[in-house]
Amino acid sequence: MTVRVLMVCTGNICRSTMAHQVFAEVAAQHGLDVHVDSAGVSDEEHGNPIDRRAARVLREAGYAVPDHRARQIHAHELSQWDVVLAMTDYHLRSLNRLRERAGLPRPSSSDAQSPFVGPDIRMFRDFDPKASASDRDLPDPWYGGHQDFVQTLEVIERSMPNIIEYIRSLGA
Repeated sequence: MTVRVLMVCTGNICRSTMAHQVFAEVAAQHGLDVHVDSAGVSDEEHGNPIDRRAARVLREAGYAVPDHRARQIHAHELSQWDVVLAMTDYHLRSLNRLRERAGLPRPSSSDAQSPFVGPDIRMFRDFDPKASASDRDLPDPWYGGHQDFVQTLEVIERSMPNIIEYIRSLGA
């Protein structure tokens, strides 16, 4: 079964695009049957390519640089995704508002083994072994320098084993 995974940040040119590319490559290495994409909660970067600094960090780490154009997530498309990973609490709240607007149910505790009642919308850093309850946002490198993008990639990479395990448990 193909598991459909969407990564979501603000403008869809840094964090979600980096996470999308890393996850796609790692999932392929593990032989998982996934379809992955990314989007932003804002349309401010609509049509723009991946940020050049994010592209550089991916390239330096050995990942392909995606031919990607930023896009905004819309309520009507949420039902197409099995898992949606939000980069920050703000993104999580925005996605849950879109879920409500689309009339999609939230998985209840009794649905824990069946996230496909509606998309399973969660925090990306729920899968980060170093995250704490007070530190759940994936750092935004946009206003920083090269090292900020490197640190964001490090968080993405260390979250991958747990994301892969979770997606595998869904039947990918």
